Amino acid sequence: MSNEGSALRQVLFGVGIGVAIGASLSLAASITTQQKPSIRRDHSKLARPIELRSGEVRDGVTGLIGNTPLIRIKSLSDALGVTILAKAELLNPGGSVKDRVALRIIQDAEQLGLLVPNTGSRIFEGTVGSTGISIATVARARGYDTTIIMPDDVATEKVKALEALGATVERVRPVSIVDKKQYVNLARKAALEFGTSSQLNASDASRGASDIPPFVSTSELAVAPANSKSPSAARGFFADQFENKSNYDAHFEGTGPEIWSQTNGHVDAFISGAGTGGTIAGVGRYLKSMSETTRVVLADPQGSGLCNKVRYGVLFDEAEREGTKRRHQVDTVVEGIGINRLTQNINLALPIIDDAFRISDAEAVSMARYLVQHDGLFLGSSSACNLVACVKLVKKMGWCNGERVVTIMCDSGTRHYSKFWNDDYLRQNDIPIQASIVEEMLGSPANGHTHKLEG
Repeated sequence: MSNEGSALRQVLFGVGIGVAIGASLSLAASITTQQKPSIRRDHSKLARPIELRSGEVRDGVTGLIGNTPLIRIKSLSDALGVTILAKAELLNPGGSVKDRVALRIIQDAEQLGLLVPNTGSRIFEGTVGSTGISIATVARARGYDTTIIMPDDVATEKVKALEALGATVERVRPVSIVDKKQYVNLARKAALEFGTSSQLNASDASRGASDIPPFVSTSELAVAPANSKSPSAARGFFADQFENKSNYDAHFEGTGPEIWSQTNGHVDAFISGAGTGGTIAGVGRYLKSMSETTRVVLADPQGSGLCNKVRYGVLFDEAEREGTKRRHQVDTVVEGIGINRLTQNINLALPIIDDAFRISDAEAVSMARYLVQHDGLFLGSSSACNLVACVKLVKKMGWCNGERVVTIMCDSGTRHYSKFWNDDYLRQNDIPIQASIVEEMLGSPANGHTHKLEG
């Protein structure tokens, strides 16, 4: 009997243990189930990664051009109480916003039958650098040679990049556009002469060009050799970024719609500099067509006359006074924007520009240093100008309630080591290097300031 009692106790003990284990497992499962949504919620708070679409493959280097991200500039947005967004055009494969222009110019020329790949044709352009690099990049990918004619005082990094891309580079003395030896005029001449005479070289520049025709259409600048009308004949083609409407079209049909989509149609202001005028004209006109209340604002470096043209109807800058100019071009350390003549593309922009700000070299340098320190953004001079203008506009308008201002990050600081990012060069040219200038701008009240804002 005692043995039976002992056995019964063992059975009951085993059942009890089993029930206890089962209950514990059920409780654990219940707790785990309750915690899973919490874990998912934590993951949902993480920043969404850049979307990679299954099976998406881009075709060559030109497939990488455009569709650049729009990023929030945290330090400026937080300090001002608005949202400052920058289109990261520096992420294009050629490193700048000019990739869009180069691709569109070449595509349009091909569609018109003016250029045929792999025929020995050569594309000519006069540029201070970025457009040349973009043309050399796209031309190499599509089967063309490139000759770039540029002023001899631009940052040396741009020359090295062009040479690495296989472009023929001619550097000439900076002179006014009315001079036959100005770099744009020489590029036009070289394209017209290609195939019928020797190519332009340094001795040609020193002798002076023959009579240069007035503005002619793109179709007149694709010149086949005189002894051949074959489509496969090598041709010289002048890209003509300043006057070519393909420049404007690249932004009206590309950059503008991208910005509108990325902002869900909420853009209070768009700010851009103007070198050729294509970006501010194309993007500005597109955004205005979608919302008439969007303000389009020009960021103009010192020495350029466009700011006064927008404000007062006169294309003039104080640096133009006789005896005050140091350079024949726009008198500034900023490269890529600013001009003292009206181009076809700028004329498309002027009717839709609502305001303009002049940006001093000191302000541009200060903004570049400030953004490195606070955001880790290493930007070129025109990008810095654009962002200074963003601050000036926000202060002028008294915005502080999340208004959305969009601008362009044109290129990175890697093209500006020898000048804009060279402290010794800046000191030699009496350009202050003070991050405090931007700090004062950000800290000043709306419509008032401690630092004297240019423009």
